[in-house]
Amino acid sequence: MSTPSATDRTELQRTLKPQWVWAIALGSAIGWGAFVLPTDWLATAGPLGTIIGLLIGGALMCLIAVSYGFLIRTFPVSGGEYAYAYTAFGRLNAYICGWFLTLGYMSIVALNASAFALIFRRMVPWVVEWVPLWEVAGWQVYLGEVVVASLALLLFAVLNVRGATLSGRMQFIFCIVMLAAVGFLLIGALLHPDTPLSNLSPAFPSGTGAVPAILAIVAIAPWAYVGFDNVPQAAEEFDFPPSKAFGLIIMAIVVAAGIYVAMVLTTAIAFPWPELVAGETAWGTADAASSLFGNVGLLVLAIGLCMGVFTGLNGFFVSASRLLFAMGRAHTIPPAFARLHTTTGTPALAIWFVTALCLIAPWFGREALVWVVDMSSVGVTIAYTYTCCAAFRMFRWSDSPARPGDPEGVRSSLKKVMSGLGTITGVGFFLLLMTPGSPAQLGTPSLIALGVWIALGVVFYLMHRSSQQELSDEEMDHLVLGEHRVTAD
Repeated sequence: MSTPSATDRTELQRTLKPQWVWAIALGSAIGWGAFVLPTDWLATAGPLGTIIGLLIGGALMCLIAVSYGFLIRTFPVSGGEYAYAYTAFGRLNAYICGWFLTLGYMSIVALNASAFALIFRRMVPWVVEWVPLWEVAGWQVYLGEVVVASLALLLFAVLNVRGATLSGRMQFIFCIVMLAAVGFLLIGALLHPDTPLSNLSPAFPSGTGAVPAILAIVAIAPWAYVGFDNVPQAAEEFDFPPSKAFGLIIMAIVVAAGIYVAMVLTTAIAFPWPELVAGETAWGTADAASSLFGNVGLLVLAIGLCMGVFTGLNGFFVSASRLLFAMGRAHTIPPAFARLHTTTGTPALAIWFVTALCLIAPWFGREALVWVVDMSSVGVTIAYTYTCCAAFRMFRWSDSPARPGDPEGVRSSLKKVMSGLGTITGVGFFLLLMTPGSPAQLGTPSLIALGVWIALGVVFYLMHRSSQQELSDEEMDHLVLGEHRVTAD
């Protein structure tokens, strides 16, 4: 492996097929949460509030996806939101966007690894509950679960280093198995003789209004559907026209919404959901599956959960490493991150860097990690907003005069309005997370973690500012965008 110079632009191989890219988007959006959190969502919003909130959230993500579709087609390069922010708003904004997004991606990698250990802790605890270490925020950390989470991280690191083709093919297989498991659970629950629709009553929790309940679920949409934005990170590796990316993203969001709704219905209809919530069960969805189908249901749920965790691990390994690769290629971070493996052509150093940082996380316990992941929702929302702002700035009204070099579809009043609405949506998500008294306000630990990450970002930027200033605008354009430079209004 060799470090590229400031004038060399290292590029990734075009090996990803459409179905693999769709699987990256879907599998990243559906992680452990769809199989573990339905009981928590029911307690917050009830069956109807949860379903409406998830569907509204999915619709808002589709609105944001309009901007992603245009920008992927115009700038099919690794880096995604980082490249879009750079094109529309310059180097500093690109760094801010990339810094927050890096945290979001790596946090989700770490969380999925801990979720894999959690499967063993809740189903076969004797496998991981050995050598107790310490407690963090009331969570007992065992050496066994640290080992299991670490092995999962190392396995998927090796899988990604070995090549995008292997990674993409496995992602597609994982998604098909996951869809089969969800379909079995939903259809079986709806057809089961002991699941009357009356079990879904009441529609909302007692004492909670419909609007606050729905808003609390809508607010998690950036976290619930994060993953469709992995598509632009892999755009440089498409073996198909980038114009197809928008359809793949929309299909992934729609299927993801269907999976979330299916798991909520499966959990809520098994027996009266208020009883399930009141029982403060450790894993309500598992109780629902086992009550309806016995050990077979529990096994199918465990398979679905494993596939969700695997697709999340794999998908966010792809996106985190490609973002680091793009930022390294642009010298925003050390250019060594732009190194490619001499045999497989993958950004191996970036992959192992993500692995090394994520291997730290299991030692701090799941509760402490959840604080970081909650905080990372802010970073993902910032990236969404930057993308929609960039698209809004690039789109022009339909009656504006044509200009030489205009990208296809840039003159569209409808898309300009939709990208503007996407920007407003992103700001709305941000306010829901940060406004005191909001039903989705971040807790104090998450806010402290956010402050620490911002401070680190400032320090890191100041350390590397001189190397950035050595690059001319033309050199920076070439490194970030290749031959795809378009000037925004």
